[in-house]
Amino acid sequence: MWSGIDSGFQSSVNAIDSSLFKQWLHNLQSETGILADGTLALRQVLIQGVDMFGKRIGFLKFKADIYDKQMGKKVLDDLHNRLYKPVPGIVFARGPAVTVLILLESDGETYAVLTEQARVPTGRIILELPAGMLDDDKGDFVGTAVREVEEETGIKLKLEDMVDLTAFLDSSTGCRFFPSPGGCDEEISIFLYRGRVDKEIITQLHGKETGLRDHGELIKVRVVPYKKLWRTTADAKALAAVALLEMATKEGLLPPSPT
Repeated sequence: MWSGIDSGFQSSVNAIDSSLFKQWLHNLQSETGILADGTLALRQVLIQGVDMFGKRIGFLKFKADIYDKQMGKKVLDDLHNRLYKPVPGIVFARGPAVTVLILLESDGETYAVLTEQARVPTGRIILELPAGMLDDDKGDFVGTAVREVEEETGIKLKLEDMVDLTAFLDSSTGCRFFPSPGGCDEEISIFLYRGRVDKEIITQLHGKETGLRDHGELIKVRVVPYKKLWRTTADAKALAAVALLEMATKEGLLPPSPT
């Protein structure tokens, strides 16, 4: 079904055996996948780039040659002298990730915990929700969320107090949030954590420097009133979390807040 591996990349063979690539193929062929009704077909894949995280493939960049068989006579395929209609198929594969909206109540005010990081692709310092990629194939979204929050903020969360906000989405969505589906496969689970703390804790958190320095993480913790969160950051994760929380609250879907 696919071919065209670029032999110029030593890691190409490993790339097609990676969990990232296998998950992408699975998504294509699933009941809700773009190949499901037979209108579209996958012709070949060209691996263009591989980024290693130690011994694990972290990111993949590839071009998928997918075409519309019903509109096939409109565009000339110079490689094989056939006619077909191509579908945009440049893919940056990074796999699933998690993020957490941490809400801390103190003296009658609810605060949201953000991280401040340099994000080179944007060229900016970004305020955002704590987040991280899944490091393995086990799909431990909750455990990953708890670990990432502790690494990025120093806050230790309880697994049993986590609420999956994306679980309230219709099952046809896969119950994940897609921040940039036009070019990236990343799908994010958004969790909510609610707690009560003394005002002293809020003061200690704000401006705290955290992150794994050996991983290149230079992070500062920022704490903002929740009611101002939607105007404080342009982070898509945060804005999606606010929307999901507000709608889930309106429809009475949230479990009681931990005491």
